[in-house]
Amino acid sequence: MNSADNNKALVVVDMLYDFIDGSLACGNAVNAVAMVVQYINSHQNLKVQYVLDHHPENHCSFEKNGGVWPVHCVAGTKGGAIHEAFYNLENEAQRPSEANCFYKGTDPAVEQYSGFDARDVNGLPLNDVLPEDVRVCGIATEYCVLNTCKDLINAGHDVELLVDGLGFVDFDGHKNALGELEASGVTLV
Repeated sequence: MNSADNNKALVVVDMLYDFIDGSLACGNAVNAVAMVVQYINSHQNLKVQYVLDHHPENHCSFEKNGGVWPVHCVAGTKGGAIHEAFYNLENEAQRPSEANCFYKGTDPAVEQYSGFDARDVNGLPLNDVLPEDVRVCGIATEYCVLNTCKDLINAGHDVELLVDGLGFVDFDGHKNALGELEASGVTLV
């Protein structure tokens, strides 16, 4: 346990079944989940916040509704659920709960990659609970992770990205996104 973690938060972006082994399964997603669970268990003072793609059936991003993605992360489905490994973390306070889950993509007419404006069940934005120092991991590097990190940097946060804790749609896109994030001030760890 590291007491230096007391003033840091870990934002876990979209570690949801549809991105791990479902309709939009991503490269390295299974390994990323295992790495992040191990990381959290070894940093038990770290505050953990979860961002969830949480779409209605009629979301604009779905191909059947004119979007570019297959149906994914529909609210109330297994595909939209956080991987069960996070519910078995050693520190119960770090497990997903109503207090640390923030939802994005809930408006059927709006594509929302960034978790920056994700909101909890009471409407509180994620940014309102984050300290200055933030670590980020999740799926997918080129989309939701990229946009979340850029928004955090633009809001004045110091951002560290856990590279081994990332899943990606395309490896080249992943590498390009890492370069873009590093150039914008994100520290790759």
